[in-house]
Amino acid sequence: MRTIRSIFFIVVFLFSYLSCSVNDKRYRENIDYYNNPVLFHQAMKKLSDIIVYDIFSPPVASRIYAYPTIAAYEVLINNHLEYKSFAGQLNELADVPKPDQMLEYSFPLASIHAFLIVGKDLIFSEDQMEDFQIKLYQEIKSKGIPNDIFNRSLEYGELVANHIINWANKDNYKQTRSYPKYTIERNKESWKPTPPDYMEGIEPHWDKIRTFVLDSSDQFVVSPPTEFNMNKNSKFYEEVIEVYEIGNNLTEEQKEIASFWDCNPYVSHHKGHAMFATKKITPGGHWIGITSIVTQKANLNMIETISTYAKVSIGLFDSFIACWDEKWRSILIRPETVINEYIDEDWIPFLQTPPFPEYTSGHSVISRSAAVILTNILGKNFKFLDTSEIEYGLPSREFNSFLEASDEAAISRIYGGIHYMPAIYNGVRQGEMVGNYILSNIDLIDPSIVKK
Repeated sequence: MRTIRSIFFIVVFLFSYLSCSVNDKRYRENIDYYNNPVLFHQAMKKLSDIIVYDIFSPPVASRIYAYPTIAAYEVLINNHLEYKSFAGQLNELADVPKPDQMLEYSFPLASIHAFLIVGKDLIFSEDQMEDFQIKLYQEIKSKGIPNDIFNRSLEYGELVANHIINWANKDNYKQTRSYPKYTIERNKESWKPTPPDYMEGIEPHWDKIRTFVLDSSDQFVVSPPTEFNMNKNSKFYEEVIEVYEIGNNLTEEQKEIASFWDCNPYVSHHKGHAMFATKKITPGGHWIGITSIVTQKANLNMIETISTYAKVSIGLFDSFIACWDEKWRSILIRPETVINEYIDEDWIPFLQTPPFPEYTSGHSVISRSAAVILTNILGKNFKFLDTSEIEYGLPSREFNSFLEASDEAAISRIYGGIHYMPAIYNGVRQGEMVGNYILSNIDLIDPSIVKK
């Protein structure tokens, strides 16, 4: 009996050993699969889809993009010693936990896991992220990754994710959820809720959120908006009439541009007593989409891809804080309100007016910041076809550079009838300052370390 039992254990051992050897061999043969950035692109697209589904506002969406991407980057640099950590470079980010140097990990897998864990912590529809994660990991395991490496990689990814979540929890976001809502001012120049839903102002305390790189929310304050004055000889009246006349004489091309860059996450439609909403990506989500398109066109590897996403998302996040700081300082009234009261009570802008003050233009600020960062990474004359809006029923548009795309995103807002011109050109200026400052204060490559 003892002999039979011994033979049984030997057979089990040999079977396990051979199975592990086969899996290990398949894993080594498929190593390029794990290092392919397509897996990360898929994870980012899923996060974008959930942001659209959950209807997060543009500033909040920028936060949801940034923290998971930073977590993914911090994990993956363990495979790329020439890349530096964001710790010490981003405000209040302490040293990130390191893996056991004596053990083997799949850092690409751990990186994606960290991304998904942090992303799931910031959204509402956690079940959608969990379903995606289950299917993705089934595919990953089918490539033969040994169980010990798989489990160890997930454990390390979760360790880093928890570190980033703890850091995120201290950025004042949760505290601002209980801050008082904006009280509408009755003076003529201050922002008022706009048709058709007269929604309350979004994120009036966003300037209280901790920045990533900027010293403060008001580090890059631009010139104040033109003083409200509806005298027909005033500069402000001239700006109002400009919006009105452009809106009344839009060309088909201008309508296409306005629609392409609308990126309003919640547009309501009213027919009689019925109301329904159209969900779309946020303006930051549009630039995340552009980042996906161009990093794939440039054939960047996984670390290059994730570091690009990280820089862009950091730029978007800090740009929204800088922009919202100005919006809720100047609290300028929207063109629609002014035109309806003083010029034409039946006038409707081409785009639905977003529910927050006018100055500066958020599209102008965040688009320029993202464009400056992408230009630094991929070059001044990087041509690309922007297909970000196809799934929302809009055709693609071609651009000769990122700055050209950001210029079009900015001017689209006057075509849409929701901004005066100073909000656009001063918004571009503000975004350029933010983008350049981020590039000057983030250093991710150590030239003294030779790439492996």
